[in-house]
Amino acid sequence: MSSSVRGAEDSLAVAVGARIRHTRGVRGITLREMALRLGVSPATMSAVENGRTGISTQRLMELACVLDVSTDDLLTPLPQASSEEDHRAAGDTAPDDWRRYDRLAFDAPLMAALEAFLEVGYHGSTMRDIARRAGLSVPGIYHHYASKQEMLVRILDATVSDLARRCECVLAESDSALGRFSLLVENLALFHTHRRELGFVGATEMRSLEEPGRARIIATRNGIQGIVATEIERGHREGVFAVDEPGEAARAVVTMCTGLAQWFSPDGPASAEQVARRYVGYALDLVRWRRA
Repeated sequence: MSSSVRGAEDSLAVAVGARIRHTRGVRGITLREMALRLGVSPATMSAVENGRTGISTQRLMELACVLDVSTDDLLTPLPQASSEEDHRAAGDTAPDDWRRYDRLAFDAPLMAALEAFLEVGYHGSTMRDIARRAGLSVPGIYHHYASKQEMLVRILDATVSDLARRCECVLAESDSALGRFSLLVENLALFHTHRRELGFVGATEMRSLEEPGRARIIATRNGIQGIVATEIERGHREGVFAVDEPGEAARAVVTMCTGLAQWFSPDGPASAEQVARRYVGYALDLVRWRRA
């Protein structure tokens, strides 16, 4: 194979990968969730999006199906844009950047659904109202999503997947139970202030989920609480935390942080970061941290 042909193929892989990453971000799908739907590892999915591996026709069709677009759409190059902006649109952050919150990368119908769920609740919302908020006709919104339930699942999938991903990044920053627990609480508090709209819908509309989405989303949510419980249990074994019931303590800490979505306002007297620091202190008191 000549170098010119190889170079053209490499350029095509990069262009297609960029289009996939962009479309995934517009759909509000995380890298990990995308990999799960395709049955590949997140590393493989990242390689595809960054043009480091070729894409077979079969794989391209699978990607198009998951993203609800045509294969021609994925083969159409994006307008010139920086890769950094594209990564931000897709909701990807570096491991040391879990404290950063960019603009929510939902498409217009999902943003309209989120607005409606916040204002009148899931059961008070209609597809007609969501279409109006999105500036679409009723048939137009059905082109994007089959039902109101699908939109709720997409929103809550994105919510718990993003929070779980940030928790994984947090765990990489410390080796101690005290350090990990403190960072996990900070992360939970920051998420439920910066993403308070998502946190509010997650707290109030989980009951509106139907299967099979319900089981998957609840499992991810419970997994996040399990991560907190694991660090409390570890701290208890090491004599750092004196709490007697690590599981109940984890539930109390997580509930305390998720409650921020109910009342926090960016126009209030304290910033999200200030509130997060305070909540770390409250959580350490709750698990009865034995200060040296």
